[in-house]
Amino acid sequence: THKIALPLLKVFRRPAAFRYSLEELEQFPSGTLGNDLFHFLSMRKLPLLKHYARHDLKHVLLNYDTTDEGEACLQCFMFGNGRVSFPVLATMLYSFITMPEHWSKMRKACQQGRRATPFHNWQWGDLLYEPTEKLRTIIFKTSI
Repeated sequence: THKIALPLLKVFRRPAAFRYSLEELEQFPSGTLGNDLFHFLSMRKLPLLKHYARHDLKHVLLNYDTTDEGEACLQCFMFGNGRVSFPVLATMLYSFITMPEHWSKMRKACQQGRRATPFHNWQWGDLLYEPTEKLRTIIFKTSI
């Protein structure tokens, strides 16, 4: 999905650039969303993509890995949570066509998203100093 989706998305849209570097994220207090993003990217040896950091923050909060299965489940969760956009719909369609072995996980992710507190309009840059677990509690308060 990263090899196909990201280059395609650059044609259609360009989100606002993330204002922190990976080195700055490392300096955030332990347990905060910013520091957890640093560890998430470092453990996977992934770069900080300035225009897609919000997407990676969702991986951190929802505990979906960057595998094809994780990407599919993340987008299904977001759809269930009320996020209807080209990237969400395109990833879901691609995933349902190419990964039937993960249909049950994708359905479960969509159901979890439906039960969770909507959060796709959060101001992500303002949340980086918040404890990750606190934010997860807000998101999942009705779905866990």
